[in-house]
Amino acid sequence: MTIKEIHHLFLKCKSLSIDTRKIEKDSMFFAIKGENFDANTFAQEALERGALFVVLDDPSYVINERTILVQNSLKTLQELAKFHRTYLKIPIVALTGSNGKTTTKELINVVLAQKYKTKATVGNLNNHIGVPLTLLSFTDETEIGIVEMGANHKKEIEFLCEIAQPDYGYITNFGKAHLKGFGGVEGVIEGKSEMYKYLLKNEKKAFVNLDDPIQVEKSKEIKSFTFGLHNRSADLNVQKIEANPFVVINYIDFCVNSNLIGLYNANNINAAAAIGIYFKVEEKNIKTAIENYIPTNNRSQLLKKESFQIILDAYNANPSSMAVAITNFLQLDNSNKIMILGDMFELGNESWQEHKLIVDSLKNQDKSSVYLIGKSFYENRISSGTLYFFATFEDFAEYLNANKFKEESTILIKGSRGMALERTLNFL
Repeated sequence: MTIKEIHHLFLKCKSLSIDTRKIEKDSMFFAIKGENFDANTFAQEALERGALFVVLDDPSYVINERTILVQNSLKTLQELAKFHRTYLKIPIVALTGSNGKTTTKELINVVLAQKYKTKATVGNLNNHIGVPLTLLSFTDETEIGIVEMGANHKKEIEFLCEIAQPDYGYITNFGKAHLKGFGGVEGVIEGKSEMYKYLLKNEKKAFVNLDDPIQVEKSKEIKSFTFGLHNRSADLNVQKIEANPFVVINYIDFCVNSNLIGLYNANNINAAAAIGIYFKVEEKNIKTAIENYIPTNNRSQLLKKESFQIILDAYNANPSSMAVAITNFLQLDNSNKIMILGDMFELGNESWQEHKLIVDSLKNQDKSSVYLIGKSFYENRISSGTLYFFATFEDFAEYLNANKFKEESTILIKGSRGMALERTLNFL
């Protein structure tokens, strides 16, 4: 069966799923093999749960005419997504970067939704499976698609761009994330810049932050729409940025008072505002959309518990995002400041050095008590009056059970996803 024929059947379905637990009636189910399971074995269950068609790649599980046998289910999913993207003929905005992808994607979505029927990546479904699923969620009613792309090695963004075929691209930044897979910072820059190469090759447009010299250099041959702080050549001129703790941004003709914490979120807001301006969303509606956006999922959330004000930024961390979070936290006016920082993962051979750099940056500050948790931070422990080291979260939890933080403290919680530092809330 050809991709065109499978697409014809897909259009008869109400949705698409790769998880039998989430199957809706009259959906299409793709049996994708994982490291620890073979979804082909769920073909019968998928039909029983309401799937209209099942796409599989193991002939042993073919049941009837509603089970479609292909050579490789994952490859077919990707090819179907590419075919569907071409079929819809809608503008697609794609974004990648080391930090801030998901927040920026959500901001772009709420801004563009003020004028268009938009559809965007759900959560962080941004890899070789997530991007196809995102594209296949777009329908005839979708007017603009927004696709987040993640990568932890070279050639991945190139591959995702070939599937999604974006008309517009934005790279949030080039930071110290996934250093193990990319082979260092230069590898990160090269890998993320694969989006620029696609845009240039296909004569598409980039959104560029003129305050980032790497973006400026790497996109100089591409048609672009720009923004920047005090940069008169920018298409959207940013006049003033403040964060104490919420980000406030003054543009020439309007001001945004956001619910996002930290100067590191300013560029995320600026990108969304610039893209809104480009797509002719009214400035008052851009302002409304951004001001009504409240972060969730442990991303720069401002919480209140007992007498504590908590900045929960525990969804993920890398050296770049950790450094800016610390810098932003230290400049807050609040008294009784506490940082709870967890190990940063996927740094490969750079891990020990990057954790040491964070420790070195903190050892002479006296504005905050800092609790550093995890094996990598513990290996870099030093004697300090403001730094406290714990090899495991359990050791830290035991400490919290025996020692109470000072009332009315402001607390930053940040670490990689695997550290699950949101557990700290249970001990405060």
